[in-house]
Amino acid sequence: MEILKRPMGDYQTNCYIVRIDGKEIIIDPGMGASEWVIANVKNPVAILNTHGHFDHVWSNSELQEKLNIPLYTPKGDMMLLQNSTWMPGLPPSTPDVAVEGDQAFDIGGIEVKFHHFPGHCPGCSMIEIGDAIFSGDFLFEGSIGRWDFPYSDGEAMRQSLKRFATWTIDKPLYPGHGNPTSVAAEQRNVDYWLRAI
Repeated sequence: MEILKRPMGDYQTNCYIVRIDGKEIIIDPGMGASEWVIANVKNPVAILNTHGHFDHVWSNSELQEKLNIPLYTPKGDMMLLQNSTWMPGLPPSTPDVAVEGDQAFDIGGIEVKFHHFPGHCPGCSMIEIGDAIFSGDFLFEGSIGRWDFPYSDGEAMRQSLKRFATWTIDKPLYPGHGNPTSVAAEQRNVDYWLRAI
């Protein structure tokens, strides 16, 4: 498995291309992502959103059209794809697949698992592919997603962190902003964040 990363837009939102067996999955195509994505894929099979905030979904519709591939978005965030209180100019997009909670898919022979961790927003999820987990804005290196935005929920974030603390797997985490980390590294910070929320 090969992972390509490019920070996009003013918020330096990480767009990822995951290449497995000659096929590519695109994760969180943010502002200005289309040119880079198209230049780096040969056999794309899907676009995945970890959640619906504008800086992670800006190029959804353009890539859907140009690459003719399906878009998977957590169901709880579908309303965020149609308008943004922060960015009125968001190009609207419509998922082909509304992901419900924890759900697994076979996409072109690639196993993809969505793990639902609401709090930052209703649909906030981490996506597991092979030996990697793409944590979106749920977890960052040494930090977590904000819980004071519209549609955020501090209590839901607390429950999500408690559930994450029980995970027994340790894999690399590739967040929506910043540097990679790991499940074990961020589990060590859970108690701190539970006190902070």
